[in-house]
Amino acid sequence: MNGKIAVVGGTGDLGFGLALRWARAGVQVSIGSRDEKKAQDAAERVKATLRTDALLPLQDVLVSGFENAQACSQASIVVLAVPFPAQASILKSIRDSLKDSVLVDTTVPLAATIGGRATRLLGVWQGSAAAQARELAPTSTPVLAAFHNVSAEVLQDLSATPDCDILVCGDDKPAKESLFSVVKLIPGLRPVDAGPLEMARVVESITALLISVNSRYHVHHSGIRITGLPGAG
Repeated sequence: MNGKIAVVGGTGDLGFGLALRWARAGVQVSIGSRDEKKAQDAAERVKATLRTDALLPLQDVLVSGFENAQACSQASIVVLAVPFPAQASILKSIRDSLKDSVLVDTTVPLAATIGGRATRLLGVWQGSAAAQARELAPTSTPVLAAFHNVSAEVLQDLSATPDCDILVCGDDKPAKESLFSVVKLIPGLRPVDAGPLEMARVVESITALLISVNSRYHVHHSGIRITGLPGAG
């Protein structure tokens, strides 16, 4: 693994937040978009945000913007952070660039992505968005599901510390260990092994639950903590 992380959909809220936090931690980040100019603009936004951050000299901010396939070709971990309706087409377009990477799918099949209610999930034939990603990715590419339940708003606010466990589903132990190490680079996040990829259907549904909680308590950043775990992650 070369240590580079590509965030496909890094121009969106969650993707940008993750790219910002990893860039702040000194990781080399490639932001991917179908529009290379948008990816480059997002990379400049990361740099502009970090200019006022005393934790990291600007010369150590290693973030660039590329078209999706090019961003993926340079990375050992590819994080897919796109709306559910775009997931399949984007995966098909980057498939050939994933052969040497771990694919981390963050997709949640919310009905809101097609104009429905935010607290409802769409039915996915494979059982989950992550299972659909598994079908579309190369068979040699490990596929994990993660980052469904962390607040994008908090990730983008560098004055805030996230308070959330990252539930990771997947069938490849070394891939999980690689992801755990980069999750821990973001203060406030703790990786938790949530079992095989088939458990992603449960983890994805928690997002709809958190949206409902946010609405009832008039907040925007509720998260998940698993108690009673000895040395999780």
